[in-house]
Formats: sequence, C-alpha cells, structure tokens
Amino acid sequence: MSEAQFLTRAAASLREIVRNIKPDQLDAPTPCAEYDVRKLVNHLLFWGPSLEAAARKETVPPPAEAEQGLDLTGGDWAADLVALLDRTAGSWSEADAWEGTTHMGGPTELPASMVGGMIVVELVVHGWDLAKATGQRVAPDDDVLDYVHGEVAKTADQGREMGVYDAEVTVPDTASTLDRILGRTGRNPAWTP
Repeated sequence: MSEAQFLTRAAASLREIVRNIKPDQLDAPTPCAEYDVRKLVNHLLFWGPSLEAAARKETVPPPAEAEQGLDLTGGDWAADLVALLDRTAGSWSEADAWEGTTHMGGPTELPASMVGGMIVVELVVHGWDLAKATGQRVAPDDDVLDYVHGEVAKTADQGREMGVYDAEVTVPDTASTLDRILGRTGRNPAWTP
C-alpha cells in the first residue's frame, strides 16, 4: 500500500467520525487535554488548508495568528471538515506530493514524506480523540495503524520537544498497535470522559 493510500484511508475514517458528532457533543472533553470537541474540530479546520496545500508545495499560512483567536465551528462545520478531508486526501494522492520538500504553513522546509506521514498520524490520533469524546468506535485498518506506528516512532521525541505530544504513557508490550501509538503520543488508551 502506498503512503497516499494510508492518508486516504485515515481521512475516510476521520470523515465518518466527524459525520457522527452531534451538535450537543461539541463541549465534551477529549483525551487531548487542551481541547474539547469544538476546539479540536476548530484545530483541524484551522490547520487543514495548510496541510492540504503542503501536498502541492504551496505555503498557505493559517487564517489567524492563533487558533484561539478564530472560531471556525459556526455554520455547517461538519460539512466543511468533511470537504477539507476530501481535498487533503486528493492533494496527497498526486504522484509528486510525497517527493521533495514542503512547508506546513510556516517557513520551515521539511521532507514531503515526513509531512505526509505527520498528517496521517494527525488524522488517526485526532480521529481517536473525537471518537472517544463522542462515544464512537474508531477502527482504522491494521495496515494504516502499522504505518502510523512507524511514523510516530520516528517523530515522537521531536513532537514532545515541540509541545505537540505530552509525556509518553507506558502501555504493556502486549498492547494493541493503536494503544502503542496513543501511548507514544502521550495519550492514555484507557481514557474516559
């Protein structure tokens, strides 16, 4: 399976979760401590255009100085996020999207394959956050989880240094691949609201 297919499958999984979030769940807490459901949806909408454009090697700065300064969850936020996920998967399905270097909305150039991998991780992990917060079951396929586990293993320390991940949560060696991913990103797989 290609990297682009991993991203497409991760986007499809998150798309289904988003479609099943009820409006009265927007204030529910998520395993990502700094976000409730509304703030996490806002986070995805805020950074999504930059991640989509990264596939085309374009720099699209975020729509405001900070996420907290803009609420993108007005109107039909679910349709907006589903459309954004579709566009992102489409952009990253282009043959040259994973080659060379690109930007993630800022001036730092990174290998495109690293950025694409980080996006797959983002889709899977935040999909789990939203699913847990809204009483849904998240079930990315094993191939996607194996890929994400490999990407998280490469970038977890850097993610912690950047403040993207919390301290690693220890999980048993016998834990599922999803639980090992969650632990590496600082999430407790046993989290409950």
